[in-house]
Amino acid sequence: MVTANVPMDAFHSSVASARTFLFVPGNRPERFPKAAASAADLVVIDLEDAVPDDEKEAARVAASTWLAAGMSAAVRINGIGTEHCSNDIAAMSGLNGLSAVVIPMAADSRTIAGVYQMLGENVEIVALIETAAGVLNAREIAAAPGVARLAFGHLDFAADIQSSVESDAMLYARSTLVMASRAAGLPGPVDGVTTQLDDYLVAANDATRSRKLGFTGKLCIHPGQAEGVNAAFMPTDDERTWALRVLSASASGGAVRVGGEMVDAPIVLRAQDILRKSQAGESR
Repeated sequence: MVTANVPMDAFHSSVASARTFLFVPGNRPERFPKAAASAADLVVIDLEDAVPDDEKEAARVAASTWLAAGMSAAVRINGIGTEHCSNDIAAMSGLNGLSAVVIPMAADSRTIAGVYQMLGENVEIVALIETAAGVLNAREIAAAPGVARLAFGHLDFAADIQSSVESDAMLYARSTLVMASRAAGLPGPVDGVTTQLDDYLVAANDATRSRKLGFTGKLCIHPGQAEGVNAAFMPTDDERTWALRVLSASASGGAVRVGGEMVDAPIVLRAQDILRKSQAGESR
């Protein structure tokens, strides 16, 4: 039986509330300060895809040095079961600046629980789901010990199932992650990267589509993407105006009409959620 492991309103950590997860290659420590100074909510030092095998150790040292110096970041470790993964975990364990560990190719809850046990209970886990097995096991993964967020690696997923990366082809997987997150009591999942770097508006538009599906964050690969993505996950002015009208009209109790729309309990809850997210954004 799957049980919730984090309350839906527990937006108490940077991992749970982050809208933008900005990857920075672990073998490029000169980029760490620029990433940290960007509009991204959370920096993710990447020890996996962005780093060649012969530079893994140097990247590991750079990441641990940055975190040991009092800086904060998440770290994407190498795949579970690899020698690089074991070395990553050993190097990151006990570092106070470690916000979270991103586990690539997350496919089952058992292996995630093993990583959590090695890291310790103070480290949150972002399970990056990139395969058909991961999608089918998403609910169990979301409920695994230490998992604070699900994320979707749609490029690897498309390669795994031999499909297009277009939105329609990815809809089932994305909706599955949204449902799995909700069922396990997690915040909405984090959507995959936008590879277009010449036009940051593309990432913002992708984030807008993701939000409509129930995602609450997005992976980014360039600091310039962060500001637009952050804005895309915040309620619009029109949504805030609508929410205020709904709450004002519903103050008397019972079902009422606002702009020709019936307003009952579920609509009121939606309005409250919009204002809550708006206020949270203003306090950042």
